[in-house]
This record gives sequence, C-alpha cells and structure tokens, in this order.
Amino acid sequence: MKKILLASVALFGFAGAASAADLPVRAAPPAPVIAAVPVFTWTGFYVGVNAGYGWNTNDSITTLDGRRFDLNDEGGFVGGAQAGYNYQIGSFVVGLEGDIQYADFGGDDRFDFDGDGILDDDFNRSDWFGTVRARAGVAFDRALIYATGGFAFADDATGWTVGGGLEYAFTNNLSAKVEGLYVNLDQDDNSIFGIDSDAEFGVVRAGLNYRFNTY
Repeated sequence: MKKILLASVALFGFAGAASAADLPVRAAPPAPVIAAVPVFTWTGFYVGVNAGYGWNTNDSITTLDGRRFDLNDEGGFVGGAQAGYNYQIGSFVVGLEGDIQYADFGGDDRFDFDGDGILDDDFNRSDWFGTVRARAGVAFDRALIYATGGFAFADDATGWTVGGGLEYAFTNNLSAKVEGLYVNLDQDDNSIFGIDSDAEFGVVRAGLNYRFNTY
C-alpha cells in the first residue's frame, strides 16, 4: 500500500514539473533607451548682423605746412553683416571672421587751400568699411570671451584693426555678442597739398549670429 501511495505522489510530481516546463518563460522588460544629451560646441560656420556706434579718434584740428586742417570727429550709426568660422579645442576657440559695415559718422574733412584762414573745400570720407579678422578666445560653456584683430579696408584706404568682445549662445544655433574695435586706415595722401589723411576711429556694436552646426 505504501509503495502504491509513494508511486502516486511521484507520478503527480513529475506531471506537475512537466506542465510547468510547458508554460511560456516571462522575459524581463528591455531597459529604456536614454538619448545622450548633445554637448554644446562653438565649432561651425555662422552668419549674422550687427549695429552700433562709431566715432573718429583723430585730433579735431591739425596744422600742416602752416595751414589749417580740420578733422570732423563726430560720431554716428554703424551697422552691417558678418560671416565666419569657429573651431573649438577644449576650452579654447579660434576662428576667422569678415564683416562689411555702413558708417554714418565723421563725413567731412575741410582744408584751407589758400592759407587765408577759411576752410575752403570738403573731403567726403568713405561711408563704409570692412574687416577680415582672426578671433581667439576662451569658452565657458555657452559664453565666449575673445580677442580679435586683422586687416581693415575702405574705398581708398587699407589698415588694421584690433578689439575684443563677449558672445553668448542662448540656443544651440543663435548667439548674441557685444564687441569693440579700434580701426586705423591709411588713406591715400594728397602729395600736392601735403595732406596725410589717415583715419582712426572706434566702434562699439551688438550683433546676432546664426550658427549652422546642429549643436
């Protein structure tokens, strides 16, 4: 009797194990995929616009060969567009930028040709200028502090420029900047009257840039 009872228990045990083996296996749910947050970089091409204020830094009156030469040192509006490229290496950013500017300041220089103390004629200065500059700075995530300098040009003048600025990227593609420049242009001298008509002026401007990199 005991043998029959033990055999019955063993039979039911094997049958239960076989039924459990036939049940589907429940796999663990897959781990959720979390997209990596893109790291911001200043690397990439950009274009933008700017506007600000410019003023002549020349002396207002100069004497050449005993005759009077008046330099108009008024200030006025400056505005234009820029394009460039940045490359970021760690915290350092280097790049190249070119811009073209409309300049509405310091429009006339007057000279006393006959020496009678009366300023006779006007020399209309160029109402535009451009620069091609290197930029180098240090990035603090989305903030960039930089120095800049390079070549400057106008109608009949070439020279140099130097300055610096602060730029901040408030989205992955848009950034705003504040920049100051000193520009020195060596204009064509008038050999007949002995006029050295170099132009020196300062510019403070704000700008907006759009960068073409994705992040």
